[in-house]
Amino acid sequence: MPKKPASKFDKLTAFDGENLNVVIETPKGSRNKYTFDEELKLFKLSGVLPVGNYFPFDFGFVPNTLGEDGDPLDVLVLMDEPAFAGCIVEARLVGVIEANQTERNGETVRNDRLVAVAAESHVHAHVKLLDDLNDVLVNEIEHFFISYNEAKGKRFEPLGRAGARRAKNLIDAAMKTKGKTPSKSKTKSKPKAKKKSA
Repeated sequence: MPKKPASKFDKLTAFDGENLNVVIETPKGSRNKYTFDEELKLFKLSGVLPVGNYFPFDFGFVPNTLGEDGDPLDVLVLMDEPAFAGCIVEARLVGVIEANQTERNGETVRNDRLVAVAAESHVHAHVKLLDDLNDVLVNEIEHFFISYNEAKGKRFEPLGRAGARRAKNLIDAAMKTKGKTPSKSKTKSKPKAKKKSA
């Protein structure tokens, strides 16, 4: 049986000190959706968004985590300029949009969206908490994922928003699921939850 190719990402931890490690898959402004193929250990084009739709910020995953949907945890990273597929970005975790995702076959799983700010960002340097972001912007981010999934025949249902501590707890749980040791890094922000208005 042929041996699976190794990946540098296998050696990455979720956290590097206080910062979150994020592997970018799809850059901000892209209509192309790129994903990391676990078998090939390469990035590949997995879809194209409809005309007029594009990723509002860089989108990637937390290495060595495993979510309920069977994939690493997703992260939306705010930074000044788009990165590229495969770029490792150290980021400050600011919160999470908790959500359910219903697949085409009717199965519903949790598929949260972590939100982070690139450690080297100048434009978003003031953002320490999810509440520091304009509520309209967060609503637009939620709407993007709703419409993105609708185009794929899926349903994305935001359940609520929470701060960095809750987000870190989700990462620790996903690391345990993957079989890694949870991070001992501490977040300075207090948990802040905000229910989505009806």
